[in-house]
Amino acid sequence: MKKLALVIAATMAVSACDNRETEQGAIQQPGAPSSAAQVSYGADDTSAGTVARAGVASTSITPEGAKAFLDDAQARLEKMAEEVSHASWLASTYINVDSQYTEALAVERYTSLAVELAQEAAQFDSLELDPETRRMLTMLKQGLVFPAPKDPKLTAELAQIGSKMQGMYGAGKYCMGEGDKEKCYTLTEMGQLMAKSRDPKLLKDLWVGWRKVSPPMKPLYERQVEIGNAGAQELGYDNLSVMWRSKYDMPADAFASDMDAQWNKVKPLYEALHCHVRAKLNEHYGDDVVPAQGKIPAHLLGNMWAQEWGNIYDIVKDDDMQAPYDLTELVVKSGMSEKDMVKVGEKFFTSLGFKPLPETFWERSQFTQPRDRDVVCHASAWNLDGQDDIRIKMCINKTGEDLITIHHELGHNFYQRIYNQQPFLYKEGANDGFHEAVGDTVALSITPKYLKQIGLMDEIPGEDKDLGYLMQQALDKIAFLPFGLLVDKWRWQVFNGEVQPGDYNKAWWKLREEYQGIQAPVQRSEANFDPGAKYHIPGNTPYARYFLARIQQFQFHRALCEAAGETGPLHRCSIFKNDAAGKKLRNMLAMGASKPWPDAMEALTGQRELDAAAIVDYFQPLMAYLQEQNKDRQCGW
Repeated sequence: MKKLALVIAATMAVSACDNRETEQGAIQQPGAPSSAAQVSYGADDTSAGTVARAGVASTSITPEGAKAFLDDAQARLEKMAEEVSHASWLASTYINVDSQYTEALAVERYTSLAVELAQEAAQFDSLELDPETRRMLTMLKQGLVFPAPKDPKLTAELAQIGSKMQGMYGAGKYCMGEGDKEKCYTLTEMGQLMAKSRDPKLLKDLWVGWRKVSPPMKPLYERQVEIGNAGAQELGYDNLSVMWRSKYDMPADAFASDMDAQWNKVKPLYEALHCHVRAKLNEHYGDDVVPAQGKIPAHLLGNMWAQEWGNIYDIVKDDDMQAPYDLTELVVKSGMSEKDMVKVGEKFFTSLGFKPLPETFWERSQFTQPRDRDVVCHASAWNLDGQDDIRIKMCINKTGEDLITIHHELGHNFYQRIYNQQPFLYKEGANDGFHEAVGDTVALSITPKYLKQIGLMDEIPGEDKDLGYLMQQALDKIAFLPFGLLVDKWRWQVFNGEVQPGDYNKAWWKLREEYQGIQAPVQRSEANFDPGAKYHIPGNTPYARYFLARIQQFQFHRALCEAAGETGPLHRCSIFKNDAAGKKLRNMLAMGASKPWPDAMEALTGQRELDAAAIVDYFQPLMAYLQEQNKDRQCGW
């Protein structure tokens, strides 16, 4: 999850028991409450001249005073952040009324402190300060996801809402049948069924059934937005939409425009993939289930949210398209335990020069789902003390998907650990997309070459099998892009008032149809709250990071492969055991958030801008194939 204090909730990010749900999960940093970083920062009426705090000497409104204030603020936040992190871990691994109460109380205390410090930070707004001091003060004011207003009652209410919604999501189940025949499914179990079943009726029942968890969240979410917007306005932002989009070292509108520009670069590839997938689904299910033209029914894509389509590879591939390997089969045949799978991931990072994980990681992490209690299974990576108390929280299945997810989550942990000597406010990624991209970048090196090196494969398949591999990758990486874009587009519209509560669901499906070309399998109305059936909405985890990560990881991968001296196709490159690539990666990660993200991007890639060209290059062979397959089809929706 993300760092905190400012933190974000990425822990929040954590959640639901579908490990894949998070595009591989999330990060929790010290203090990032799972109810989200509901810490706020408000403006204050204190008169200029000095900043006074109970029990603390007044601070002069001078450059020197600003630095003294930051030193004190970071020390206080770091101490409180550790308390919140432990409460959030408890609330995620022992879901009950007491753990939720404890978490909400800790979040409330943290929020109150953050509000106080943000108000004090505002006293230095008019000073001429050195860039680093100004950067830290800005981070204090921008740092949280849902800022509470100054009113302590609203601060408490906001913390309670966040914790309650996450608890509702984490404990959610869907029951089918009656009496002795009743069977209740967790989200993890539903996800497994949706991945494997080809029964359209069952898939529709599961799709509809899970979405019964979210309607009770709607009034809570509406109230949360109301309080959060009030807090953002006290900070000088028009609304939460502007505040969220202002955290990327560029103006808010420029950030949104750059997101659209990157999407437009990859949109032709997505449209070609959509056309091919729809045709294959139509062949498999027939016109009555999947139309030959138009939108794809959302329940048939192998994923509860239709965000990644890799689970329907067996339907999408041609008869002569052989995948180079079945990673799940390799994992099962190896006899690895869940812990062994994590050990494999650790070995990748140590081969690049990172220090081995501390013993406490193995003692305190959650690797499997307990039988005696409800937990949040959603894969996530945590740093509870800002130093070495790093952990992952998963309900690991012995699948290829979860082996990849483990590499991803450990990417968060090794990132957290390598920047742990930075000042507290800099203990996070260069931007939130960087944190997600690092793990994904490493996962791109899970190639046949790597699998042979670690003993899971005897021989590296020939290049004639590459199309199958690229199709598998595209069904997850490319299929995800429009979903990664639209989740926060919906929230931005909600936050700025463009979408009112009476149209929450209508607006959600308008975006999903427009960007993804999918449609709900049954009629939806405002009695539903389908956005809440996706963890990151009740978990208050910003989602633009995942779209950014999907773009950035290919930039990072290309640069690291070049550093490693790899000259072949990008999709066959692995940086495992490469010293040069490892050094370049470690140097960039150690920067944390100490510099604007373009500086970190340049340090690794030589570029200062986001560039989707690398992802287009990676999938060029597949694009040529799709264009040939689609030449007699009517594409689009």
